[in-house]
Amino acid sequence: MNNSKAQKIIKKILQDLEHAGIITNTLVADLKELRPYAVEEKRPVIAKAIRLTYEHIEEYYTFDIPIPEDDPVDEEDTIVDEDGEMEEVEQEETEKREFNADESLIYFINLIKDADNKHNIEEIREYNKALSDYEF
Repeated sequence: MNNSKAQKIIKKILQDLEHAGIITNTLVADLKELRPYAVEEKRPVIAKAIRLTYEHIEEYYTFDIPIPEDDPVDEEDTIVDEDGEMEEVEQEETEKREFNADESLIYFINLIKDADNKHNIEEIREYNKALSDYEF
């Protein structure tokens, strides 16, 4: 988002999240204040993301949406066997990162902060889908 007032709101949201975590009333008010700037800039994906986020937080008092998984297979997920053939290796459950609502929301807000990046818009769309499909 390019508007300087929107950037100030985003900066405040990030500072609040980093220092105190999710404080529902403050966060929802800040997101509601931020959304018109996305509408003004004609950024419907961002406007929808902000609305879905504050509605989710109002209803569940947290941000229960994990950071989207990366799709590419890491080289570490394959090994070469003794015959020189490539073999896929399953990752153990213990290697999966634990979900943290504050971290996920900070990541999400940073995506919005730099929404001109096409990869960020794709991840915002993934958050939108997860928020829309969310069932408690």
